Amino acid sequence: MKNLTDLKVRFVGAGNMATSLIGGLLNRGFLPSQITASDPGGHQRQVVTEKYGVQSFDDNNAHFGIPDIIILAVKPQIMKKVVLDIADSVASTNALVISIAAGIKIEHLEQWISSEVAIVRTMPNTPALIGEGATGLFANVNVTKEQKHLTEGIMDSVGISHWVDEEFKIDVVTALSGSGPAYFFLFMEYMQKTAIELGLKPEVAAKLVEQTALGSAILAQRSSDDIKVLREKVTSPKGTTEAALNSFNNSNLEEIVKQALTAANDRSIQLSKDFS
Repeated sequence: MKNLTDLKVRFVGAGNMATSLIGGLLNRGFLPSQITASDPGGHQRQVVTEKYGVQSFDDNNAHFGIPDIIILAVKPQIMKKVVLDIADSVASTNALVISIAAGIKIEHLEQWISSEVAIVRTMPNTPALIGEGATGLFANVNVTKEQKHLTEGIMDSVGISHWVDEEFKIDVVTALSGSGPAYFFLFMEYMQKTAIELGLKPEVAAKLVEQTALGSAILAQRSSDDIKVLREKVTSPKGTTEAALNSFNNSNLEEIVKQALTAANDRSIQLSKDFS
């Protein structure tokens, strides 16, 4: 089995998620010489070259050689065009293909490249940009146990990853952790806004909200209690927390959250159909 540090990795697309993965791989011991990236955008190529020392190309077909892993990191809207352009290069390499594009199903990539290619579909999220991402993974039947292990190593370089056993569950991952950061940001935004209206200075409200969110997440990770128990431990009878939670319950917050995640899940499913 190859070690991560023996691999040759080719990025097609050099946007934010690609650069976060490149940074994560370098932090895990990769050498810049093991990685190349292609992107039509001069600025993005400049970033990966100057910040990470990774060779970059404007032609997606110019840098393949014989890689072990090809990471498709372009926007879903242009994925078909890009993949069809590089299909011959990809098929000739026998490399593992990892897609990080939302809504692009494995069957689409198999149609555009080949049904014999090993493909892993992933759904990372934006905290990967700071090494705290959460990624869902699903592999087609061509992916070997070794390639699964390598995929985990790559995605774990920017956070954590978990496999799902059916591809439709990637849509659930998209609704939960893929879109999830925005839900927490919105809740934090409303908390901060209300605290300011109640009298706190904006900078004080911002710092308290940020640290409260961070501390709560870390406590949930490190505690042996589940989230329900942690919530109950904070909630004293007839106290301030109970008053706030009663207000949430009276507004049917649980149903609101359920509807929101269901809407995101449904939209992910529709995007897959659109990209067909």
